[in-house]
Amino acid sequence: MSTGDKAAILPAAPEAGEADQAAGPRRPPRWAITVGSLIVALAIWEIFGSQINPIFGSYPTAIAEAFWNLTVSGKLGAALLQSLQPFLAGYLLAIAIGVPLGLVIGRFWVAEAALGLYVTAGYAMPLVALVPLLMLWLGLGFKVKAAVVLLMSIFPITINTWLGVTAVPKSLVEVGKAFVAPDVTILRRIILPATLPYIMAGIRLAVGRAVVAMVIAEFFTTISGLGAIIINSANNFDTATMFVPIIVLMVLAIGLNWLIGAIEHRVAPWQAEIAGRDNP
Repeated sequence: MSTGDKAAILPAAPEAGEADQAAGPRRPPRWAITVGSLIVALAIWEIFGSQINPIFGSYPTAIAEAFWNLTVSGKLGAALLQSLQPFLAGYLLAIAIGVPLGLVIGRFWVAEAALGLYVTAGYAMPLVALVPLLMLWLGLGFKVKAAVVLLMSIFPITINTWLGVTAVPKSLVEVGKAFVAPDVTILRRIILPATLPYIMAGIRLAVGRAVVAMVIAEFFTTISGLGAIIINSANNFDTATMFVPIIVLMVLAIGLNWLIGAIEHRVAPWQAEIAGRDNP
C-alpha cells in the first residue's frame, strides 16, 4: 500500500465546532447561576412576603424603599461607619493574634500542652455570657465592642491554624532540618506557606462570628450603629426598616468572604491548582 493510500484511509481531523460538541455542553458561568438563584429567591419572597401583615414580615420592594430612605437621610451611612470601627479593630486584632498563636501551638508540643486546652475551652464557651463582665472592665464604648468581636473571632482562626500546622507533611519539615534550618526559618518558610489554606479558612469562619459579635455588642452595650437601627425599628414595628441593617450585614459578610478568597488566590495560587478548582 502506497503512502498516498495510507493518507486516504486516515480519518479527517474534527473541526472546532465538532470538537466542542464532542466535549459535551458548556457549563453556564458561576455568576449566572448565582444571579439566577438570587432573582428566583427575591421573586418568591416578593410574592409571598407582600401577602403577610407588615408587622410580622416584609418584602424586597418595601425593604428597598426603607433602604433608600435611610441612605438619603444619612442614618445608614453613619450607623455603618459606627459599627465598622470596632468590628475592624477586633477582627484584625484577632487575625494578628490568632495566626501566630495557632502556628506556635501547632509547631511546638510544649505550647500545645500548655495553651491548647484554653483555646479549645474558649471556642466552646458561650462568650456572650462574658459581655456583662467585659462591660464592667472596659465600659460601654468602643473598647468593649472591639473586645467582644476579638473574643468571638480569634478562636476559629487559632484552631484552624493549629490544625493546619499538624497537617503539614513531616517530609517537608525533615527537608528543612536536613539543611540545618532553624525552627524559626522552618516555621516561616515551610510550615506557614503549607498552612495558608487552613489559615484563610479560619479567617473566613471568623467573619460570621465577628459580624454576630458586633451586633451583640451593640445590643448589650451602648445601643449604636446598625444595632440601634434594628432595635429602634423593631420597637416601632417597622419591619421593613429593621431588615435593612440585617441585609447590609449579610452583604458585608459576603463581601469580606469574597475579599478573603481573592487574597487567598493571590498569596496561595497553587492551592486551587492542587485542588483542581476552576473559576468559570
